[in-house]
Amino acid sequence: MNTSEDKFTSLFHDLVELMRKLRSKDGCPWDKEQSHASLKPHLVEEAYEVIDAIDSGDPDKLKEELADLFFHIIFHCQIAKEKGEFDIGGVVALCLEKMTRRHPHVFGDATATTPEEAIHQWEQIKKQEKGYEERKFVVDGLPKHLPALQKAQKLQKKVAKVGFDWTNINDVIAKVDEELCEVKEAIRENKPGNIEEEIGDLLFSVVNLSRFLKLDTENVLHKTIYKVVDRFKRVETELAATGKDIGKCTLEEMDAVWNKIKKFDARKNL
Repeated sequence: MNTSEDKFTSLFHDLVELMRKLRSKDGCPWDKEQSHASLKPHLVEEAYEVIDAIDSGDPDKLKEELADLFFHIIFHCQIAKEKGEFDIGGVVALCLEKMTRRHPHVFGDATATTPEEAIHQWEQIKKQEKGYEERKFVVDGLPKHLPALQKAQKLQKKVAKVGFDWTNINDVIAKVDEELCEVKEAIRENKPGNIEEEIGDLLFSVVNLSRFLKLDTENVLHKTIYKVVDRFKRVETELAATGKDIGKCTLEEMDAVWNKIKKFDARKNL
């Protein structure tokens, strides 16, 4: 074992020991009270902060956020160890075994020369694994807490694999138009239950259009949200520069500045 491997082993051991100390009798009151369930919102938050760091393009920020996320893995492993369920060693061993088994084109005799072939092989191997037998239907296995846009896109990918999919983008666009018309009809009829259902159908069809165009719907919407945030800040800034309080402005005043900024952005992107 070389020096760098020795250092990694030592650091990993120190981190596991630090977590044990935090959960010990003389440890941190907050850490000692935590459970798998109580840590769920923090785990989700840390995962999203990693995504923010990736989007920022800042490697130092990404390193910091990955450290926070990794700490949560150690945290959950320590809790499980205390309950006599498993420990970090078991998790690492399982990861090594699973990833080796799912890459037979790298570690075995199978072949996969394209990403599509690798994914197909991955899916076929998963079907043979423990727990997969509980999935009786194609649409089983959707993560319960996955954000709705991601869950919709994952569902669409599942049914597309068995051929339940559009073959022409014009048909996908026509479906979006159809669902929008049904939303308008539900609004005209003033039936709240129907309105909710039809808006859901419209959102689902828009996700389908995004997927068909090989776009990640969650990412697409995030970009639009940040664009709107940026533009509205500029609206506030421009109004303030003219001595106006945005809280006292009319919709027409705000809309005029908004459209001005929107046109500027459109020219800039030409």
